Amino acid sequence: MRARPRGADAPSPDLQQPARRARARASVRTRSLVGWPGGRACASLRPAGSAVPHAFVLRAHLRLALPRSVRGCRGVRCRAASAALRGTALCGHRSVASGIARRPRGRAPRAAHRSDPRRPQPHHLARTGVGGRSSHRSCRAVCALRLPYGARLRCRAPARAAQRAGAAARGERAVKRVLMVSNGHGEDAIALRLARELRARDLLPELFPLVGQGPSEVFDSAPLVGPRAAMPSGGIVAFGNVANLARDLRAGLAALVGAQLRFLREASKRYAAAISVGDAYCCAMARASRLPTFFVGTAKSVRVAPYGLFEACMLRGIAGVYVRDQPTAQSLRARGVAAAAPGNVMMDMLEGTPPPGMTPPWIVLLPGSREAAYDDARFLTRVARRLCAGRDLPALLSIAGTIDRNRVVASLKNDGWSVGARDGYAFDARDGDVRLVGWRGRIGALLRPSALGGAGALLALGQAGTANEQAAGAGVPVVAFEPGGAHRTGWYRMRQQRLLGDALMVVEKDEARALAELRRLLDDEPRRRHMEAIGRERMGGPGGAAAIADGVATALAGRP
Repeated sequence: MRARPRGADAPSPDLQQPARRARARASVRTRSLVGWPGGRACASLRPAGSAVPHAFVLRAHLRLALPRSVRGCRGVRCRAASAALRGTALCGHRSVASGIARRPRGRAPRAAHRSDPRRPQPHHLARTGVGGRSSHRSCRAVCALRLPYGARLRCRAPARAAQRAGAAARGERAVKRVLMVSNGHGEDAIALRLARELRARDLLPELFPLVGQGPSEVFDSAPLVGPRAAMPSGGIVAFGNVANLARDLRAGLAALVGAQLRFLREASKRYAAAISVGDAYCCAMARASRLPTFFVGTAKSVRVAPYGLFEACMLRGIAGVYVRDQPTAQSLRARGVAAAAPGNVMMDMLEGTPPPGMTPPWIVLLPGSREAAYDDARFLTRVARRLCAGRDLPALLSIAGTIDRNRVVASLKNDGWSVGARDGYAFDARDGDVRLVGWRGRIGALLRPSALGGAGALLALGQAGTANEQAAGAGVPVVAFEPGGAHRTGWYRMRQQRLLGDALMVVEKDEARALAELRRLLDDEPRRRHMEAIGRERMGGPGGAAAIADGVATALAGRP
């Protein structure tokens, strides 16, 4: 047969032509695998020779083009191939290219683009759209292989070792970044307290709040990162609260969660570990980062709601689990979770100097940190005005960082308070002989700071979550208010009542009835002493922040 004449558009004789109607293969050089771990079974693996530099950090699932004989193998041969794959990932000159690790343009093979007009085109019109894939990307079926976490860490070892060596040569100290994921305003405060301990152990924490915009004051302990937005529900969407969930979805909850997941998937490029402070949802989001994850459980306890089977299974695969009390830790250990209860971080937050110019005792008002705090603050100040009248008992209103001081002041003026300014306080309000001051500092200073020798707050009127629990742990009797009283509490207050037991008294949210119950409590000292003892026993002691930070630092010390 006479050869076809070569025209101007004919391909180069050096170009290897694929068979007609066949798809072009990627230009990937192969090397012999004889002598590698795994024996003869390893010969079927074909790693990309010198596809990436030996110090390139692989931060994605590895993607390899494997023959069908390996893809469909089972048993001994497949296990041997996996062993060879792990060896490949650890060798510098035989590094395996990940899905995002393309060959540099300068090192791309000199093959024409497969959509080049000089290549033989398929006869069928529907097969001509090849999508413009470059010749240095795989054109065949690619299998996504998920390696265990330890293998991924070993892949990063050469690069991180080089980074540490360079830092040591420059006289610098390598600092590991830690991503702290929280899902609540109280959890944000717990994470910031834990961040202070992490910084003392040469770690660099950064806070990623899943709920809200995050704390307004981070005290230089952990800068805020990641996509954030305030939702109408304030994060209260559990227990089938369809109304709150619907409002959040209309406000863009789905887009926010998607952006947060994308941020977490990229977190492995920047951080050495992730610490989840919150509940199971927060832990699941933190695990999306594929980093070593530590869980600080704040929402559940065997006294309130024990961890379920799904949560226990999820907690088995993370680096460290820290819960709020010993009974909960024992319950998780019985399910195979290496849980510990070193102490309650909330109790480590009871710090700060006493309010300046205030003489104990006083009453603390805790309206919370969500949108409902404005209405709750108005109700609490009205009750406190009638309760403190005729008594030498000032009231201190705690104003969270998420609450607008001007809105609170405007509400007080509408109720007849005379509001002024005072150094060290958000405001100073008076109504006759009743004094009310606003406080924006640490809540521990309002309760029973150690500088006062156990004196301080006599009673806490609280509509908050974490602040109520901190007050009970400090030995301050807590009174909460619900529209239906103790017999018709909402799900959140019901959980808190189960957690705190007799340390929390729930009364009806009516000024007259609430005032009568509070007066009886103030006159009943034995009952107050009982509430103080129960609160300390249920919340546990301090020391949890330092113990958790020690555990995280020890676990990361042996990692690259």
